[in-house]
Amino acid sequence: MKLLDRYIFRQFAVSFFFASAAFIALFILISMVENLDEFIDLGIGPGKIIGYYLSSIPSTLLVTSPVAALLSSILVAGKLSAMSELSAIKSAGISLNQLLRPFILGGLIICSINMLNACWLGPAAAADKIAFERTYFHRTQNLQPNNNMHILESGNRIVSIGELLINQSKGLHVSIEQFNGTRLATRMDAPEMIFDQTLHKWVLKETSSRSFTGNSEQYHLNPGHDTLGMAMSLKSLRKLNVQPDEMNILEHYRYTREKDKAGFSGLDRAKVKLHAKIAFPFASLVSILIGVPLSTVRKRGGKAAEFSITLFIGFLYLGLQKTIATIGYAGLLEPWIAAWLPNMLFLAVASILYKTAE
Repeated sequence: MKLLDRYIFRQFAVSFFFASAAFIALFILISMVENLDEFIDLGIGPGKIIGYYLSSIPSTLLVTSPVAALLSSILVAGKLSAMSELSAIKSAGISLNQLLRPFILGGLIICSINMLNACWLGPAAAADKIAFERTYFHRTQNLQPNNNMHILESGNRIVSIGELLINQSKGLHVSIEQFNGTRLATRMDAPEMIFDQTLHKWVLKETSSRSFTGNSEQYHLNPGHDTLGMAMSLKSLRKLNVQPDEMNILEHYRYTREKDKAGFSGLDRAKVKLHAKIAFPFASLVSILIGVPLSTVRKRGGKAAEFSITLFIGFLYLGLQKTIATIGYAGLLEPWIAAWLPNMLFLAVASILYKTAE
């Protein structure tokens, strides 16, 4: 790495570090002011409060990284432009493409850290954060009910569970309906089923079965046990009340795949969030590709103008990302498009700015 590249990279890294720290501190301060009354009323100790806010740092860092990267790139490149260093650099035969290299290197490092954060560190921290909120703030609006579940299995079979006792690996009031086209062929009922860890199957007790052929019906009672293999594993059923934000990328993928196989509806939100775990870390790199060409032009207003531009573009991106994600949650866009479209749009803007600045 050349001396100029090292200088720019060091300036960018320092700026990004302090910008990220400032944004995280600001978000925590706002949240503390908002929740202070509840902390006092509930008698929550300082240790638990500190733990709660420490667990919120990974998600806050992920959200604010694009804004921090944009601000850092604009400040560093803007400083070069304001002090006429940029003119000297261009006079020395260094192109905008070469000037971008240390910024892109910094962006790739940020992208890698954010990928690790979004796919593994963030979900682990989010599990502690959400558990705290469920315990003290009673935020349970996203929990799935464990009563009256209907699971569509392969082979045109529907498994209905009246009540699922997850901690006991048990289901109550179970019925299994097998269809032949649109016609009900067989139905099996059992008062309970228990998951057998050895067989890796559900064991149904005291089943009663009915077979329907034409206008006739045959009834069979089995006082013993019947086994049932389901597309949804016990592990997946236990995670019905685990939000996608709490799952690492591998768990999240298995969760959506198994629920798809089991015929669960309303998976658009989970699928959009799965793709977003890959797409969002690249937002910081896209922000840099916008910030550097934008700051090569001298602007009136100095640092205040640069900060205003950063906030406008940064929060425009976050707002656009939320809006498009909401459309994806409603099933109006393919999940991968809903996750990647903001990056694509801003990358197109970056391309236009690059050609203009060049």
